Amino acid sequence: MMARILVTGGTGTLGRLVVSRLREAGHDVRVLSRHTGEAADGIEYVAGDLSKGEGIDAAVEGAEIIVHCAGSAKGDEVKTRNLVRAAARAGTPHLVYISVVGVDRIPVVSGVDRAMFGYFAAKLAAERVVADSGLPWTTLRATQFHELSLMTARQMAKLPVIPVPAGFRFQPVDAGEVAARLVELTLGQPAGLVPDIAGPRVYAMADLLRGYLRARRKHRMMVPVRLPGRAARAIRAGANLAPERAVGHRTWEDFLAERVAHEA
Repeated sequence: MMARILVTGGTGTLGRLVVSRLREAGHDVRVLSRHTGEAADGIEYVAGDLSKGEGIDAAVEGAEIIVHCAGSAKGDEVKTRNLVRAAARAGTPHLVYISVVGVDRIPVVSGVDRAMFGYFAAKLAAERVVADSGLPWTTLRATQFHELSLMTARQMAKLPVIPVPAGFRFQPVDAGEVAARLVELTLGQPAGLVPDIAGPRVYAMADLLRGYLRARRKHRMMVPVRLPGRAARAIRAGANLAPERAVGHRTWEDFLAERVAHEA
C-alpha cells in the first residue's frame, strides 16, 4: 500500500536523498520548501515557510506520513511547532524527525554556549515538540554529515593559520546511509526515539582538516584553541559521539576521494 508522504526540507542535503529513495520505493511524495517547482516523476512541490507558518496547511493536507528534514542553525523549535499544529489540524499523520546525536548531553546555558552551540539546544527543543505533539512519532539522531565537515574544512582552509578547537572529535556519517535508515523508519510503525546512527570512525577535528588539506594538496599551519563554556567541555568529553552506534560504512576518506580529490 502506497502512503501519501510529505517531506519538509526535501531539497536539502538529506531531504533530497529521502525523496529519491521514497520514489524508488514507489511512493508519491510532496515536498515542502521555500520555492515551488513543477510536479514531476511523482513529486509534488508546495511552497511554504515553516518559520512564518505560511503554506503549511496546504502541504500537510492528506499526508499520512510527514518526514521533517527542514533544519537550520536556529529556529528549529518554531518551525517544528508550526508544522505540528498544522499536522494535528489535518489528522494524525506519523511524524518522523531527524535530530542530532548528543542534544540531550550538551548543555547550552550561557551566552557563549548559545553563540557557538545553539543548534544543539534548538534540535532538543524541536524533539520535545515532536514527542509532546500527540501525534504518532519517530525521532532518529545522527552524527554530523560528511557534507557539514567538508563545508567547515573548506571555510577554515581559507585561513593562513587554522585555529582548531582543542579536544574536539567528530564521527561523520554518510547522508545517504542516514536517508536509507530514515526511509526505513518512515515506512515502518511509529517507534519514538530510536537508536542513533553514526559514522564508522571517530576523528579528531585536526585529523578531519588534515585529510581535507591532503586531498586538496594544500598546506596550512594549525593551532589548537581551547574553547570556553560547558557545551565545549561536553564535546571534548565526547557528548556528540556515538561509538557504540558506529553503523555507517562510508568513511571520511571515502567521501573525500569522491567529492574533493578531483578539485585538487
